[in-house]
Amino acid sequence: MDHVDTQLKEVAILGALNDETRKILTKEACAFLAILHRTFNSTRKALLQRRVDRQAEIDKGHLPDFLPETKHIRENDAWRGAPPAPGLIDRRVEITGPTDRKMVVNALNSDVWTYMADFEDSSAPTWENMVNGQVNLYDAIRRQVDFKQGSKEYKLRTDRTLPTLIARARGWHLEEKHFTVNGEPISGSLFDFGLYFFHNAKELVARGYGPYFYLPKMESHREARLWNDVFNLAQDYIGMPRGTIRATVLIETITAAFEMDEIIYELRDHSSGLNCGRWDYIFSFIKKFRNHPGFVLPDRSDVTMTVPFMDAYVKLLIQTCHRRGVHAMGGMAAQIPIKDNAAANDKAMESVRADKLREVRAGHDGTWVAHPALAAIASEVFNKYMPAPNQLYIRREDVHITANDLLNTNVPGKITEDGIRKNLNIGLSYMEGWLRGVGCIPINYLMEDAATAEVSRSQLWQWTRHNVTTAEGKKMDKAYALRLLQEQADALASKGPAGNKFQLAARYFANQVTGEDYADFLTTLLYNEISSPGTAAKL
Repeated sequence: MDHVDTQLKEVAILGALNDETRKILTKEACAFLAILHRTFNSTRKALLQRRVDRQAEIDKGHLPDFLPETKHIRENDAWRGAPPAPGLIDRRVEITGPTDRKMVVNALNSDVWTYMADFEDSSAPTWENMVNGQVNLYDAIRRQVDFKQGSKEYKLRTDRTLPTLIARARGWHLEEKHFTVNGEPISGSLFDFGLYFFHNAKELVARGYGPYFYLPKMESHREARLWNDVFNLAQDYIGMPRGTIRATVLIETITAAFEMDEIIYELRDHSSGLNCGRWDYIFSFIKKFRNHPGFVLPDRSDVTMTVPFMDAYVKLLIQTCHRRGVHAMGGMAAQIPIKDNAAANDKAMESVRADKLREVRAGHDGTWVAHPALAAIASEVFNKYMPAPNQLYIRREDVHITANDLLNTNVPGKITEDGIRKNLNIGLSYMEGWLRGVGCIPINYLMEDAATAEVSRSQLWQWTRHNVTTAEGKKMDKAYALRLLQEQADALASKGPAGNKFQLAARYFANQVTGEDYADFLTTLLYNEISSPGTAAKL
């Protein structure tokens, strides 16, 4: 029995395969996934338990702070992250989106510098979405992704260099139930990373780039250390020099904000910087402190990037990255064009311009857009204010952020019934789409993904838990929350197409808005509705 067959013992694929997906789920690739699982899954599960333990400490009043045991790393000026890799020196505008074939072609044809192909928050992790996404990226890297849909042809442009491709794997908390090893589901992170790396790493290097990743939802530098161990094993396994991989970490949890130096340090041979994942960061802030009445935030629209705890987070991220010689990436512009209202569209696009201006002046090296139409605005702002490929030379030595700054909840604003209804609308609309296998949903001319739905859900939970009084004088209790939820669900269901899933979404959402049960993530709460492991397919 050879090495591959040995690793494939007790490996089962419980999702459907076809000729296209079989070229991804080869015996050799599946053996590699099995090695990753057997080597790292126990560590992953131990780290997830640490999250639970840390939450219990926070609930008792032990708030996050900079770690005394890693003070020597923070205070050592000598170490640096890896130098920017080919295709990652200038990242001034990055477009993000799911990995369906149409999106892949449109994103790579956009006038941007990089494309983050997303297996995470803008994709619902159905088996079909995940494995077909791998097929689409495999084909795009080899410039064989063109296709025809009806009478329309989708072709990669040939008149310019295409954007650098970066893949975002799922977070450590998610599993892929359609691929099991020894009867255990593989981590979604390892599944997404493993297949993309195994098939494409050498091809990407041959084309002048490399295997580049975004890493989401990390809560500590120990989780970054696990990723670094995964990278080293993967590179050794295929005979690739260590340090070829590059990874940008999304700082989108409040606990990770206290460990930015340590996260870069753990990944230093593979680091390509940090990113301000703003919506997930707000979600994490509410989630971690949800049991503390002193951390109740007003309507989502009032929690802007300039409120104290968000401003401190941005400044510390830029300062930390540039001190270590890596990129500090800005956040998402989620707006989409409003085609039937010129005045409203002008106002929306002006808000994008203002946001990108704030980012480039703060010292960010690039920014995110969700729609190709916004790329021109972001490019114009960054081209004007950032003539160099990046701003790594802006050290922000004027910044002195303390733990109190990162935890400052002095946020002006009110909690209103309109804010409650908007949160219900966003949560229900996103969950309904997700239950249909769609991971990003246009709502009120914003492209909403799992992060914004999580903010909505967590605010509703927190407001009900602490019985806040709205600006209109209403007490937010369980009965009031459930009544408004049902009103919104009925309205959306009546307007939606036949067979919509708003009432199913409402049944799940009802348990999340009463200040009682609180699921770790909406995506894990709903996953069983869109996963359908069947009988094992033959490898």
